[in-house]
Amino acid sequence: MRRSYKGRSDALIKTSEGEQGFWPSYADMMSAVALILFFLMLLSYIQNLITGNDLQNTQEVLQSTQEDLEKTRSVLSLTLHQVEEAQADLNSITVDLNDARLALEKQQEDLAALDRLLADREALIGEQEALIGEQEDYLLAANDELVAMRNQMQSIAVLRLSILEQIRDSMARVMGDSSKVSIGSNGNIILSEGILFDLNSSEIKADAAPALNELIGVFAEFLEDDENAKYVDSIVISGHTDSTGTRDHNRTLSTDRANAVLNYLMENDGGALDDYESYFCAAGYGMTRPVASNETVAGRAANRRIEISIILRDDTVMEIVDNYLEMELPALNGTQDEH
Repeated sequence: MRRSYKGRSDALIKTSEGEQGFWPSYADMMSAVALILFFLMLLSYIQNLITGNDLQNTQEVLQSTQEDLEKTRSVLSLTLHQVEEAQADLNSITVDLNDARLALEKQQEDLAALDRLLADREALIGEQEALIGEQEDYLLAANDELVAMRNQMQSIAVLRLSILEQIRDSMARVMGDSSKVSIGSNGNIILSEGILFDLNSSEIKADAAPALNELIGVFAEFLEDDENAKYVDSIVISGHTDSTGTRDHNRTLSTDRANAVLNYLMENDGGALDDYESYFCAAGYGMTRPVASNETVAGRAANRRIEISIILRDDTVMEIVDNYLEMELPALNGTQDEH
C-alpha cells in the first residue's frame, strides 16, 4: 500500500529527477525505525521490569524453599536419629523376644517333662495304692493271727496269775492274815518268814501245817488238769534272808528253809503231789536278793521270806509262736509268704 503525503507529493511532482524525492522517504523510514526501536526498548524495559520482579520473587521463593529444605533436613535428620533409635529398640526387642521364645520353649519342654513325671508318679501311686490294699489285707489277716496268738499268751498269763491268786487267797484264808502272803512285783508268791519259821531256824513251825496243806491241795488240783500242767516247766521254792550274819550262814539257812518247805509239800497230805514231784525244786539265795533295805527292822523282816515261782515252759510258749509262724497268710505282691 502506498502512502501519500500531501506536501511532499507536490515536491516530488515538481522534481523532474528521481534523486530529489529520496531523502524525505528515508527520513520517514528512519523515524519509523526509531519508533520501532523505541517500542522495542520499551518492551524490553517492561520485560526487564517483569523479569526483575519475577527474579526477585523467584529468589524469595528459592530462599524460602532453601529455608524449608533446611528445616526438612533438620526434621529428616531428627527423624533418621529417631529411626535409628527405634531400630535399636526393635533389635533389642527382637533379642528379648527370641530369648522369651527360647525360655518359653524351655518351659514347654520342662512342662512336658513334668507331665511325663506326673504320669509316672500317678502310675506309681496307683501301684502303691494297689500294694497298700494288698498290705492292708495282709495286715488284717496277720492281725487276726496276732490276736489269736496274744489271746493264747494271755490265757497262759491269766492261768499263771490265777493259780498264784488261788494260792494267796487260800493261804490267807487258812491263816486268817492276808498280810503274811502276797504276790510280788516279780509275779511270785511271797510268804513271810514268820508264817513258817522262827528267827534263824529252818524247822517248819507246827502252826504252819494248815497253810502248807492248803498249798498242797491247790497245786494238786492245778496240776491234775493236763491243760494247765502242759504250760508249767517248774515250781521253784526259794529261800531268802536278811544281811544279818555271814554270807555262808545265810546261804545255808535259806537253802535249808527252801528244802524244808519242799519236803513238807512232797511228804504230806497223803502224797497228793507224788505224781508231780518233777515239777518242784528248791533254791537258797541267802541275802543276795533283798526286796527292802536291810538298814531297818521292817526291811530286814521283809527280806526274810519264802518265794514260790511258777516257771512256764519255754517250749510251750515257743510252740504257740511256731504255730503262728507256720500259718499261711494272704499273698502279698503275687507271692505266698509264710510266717
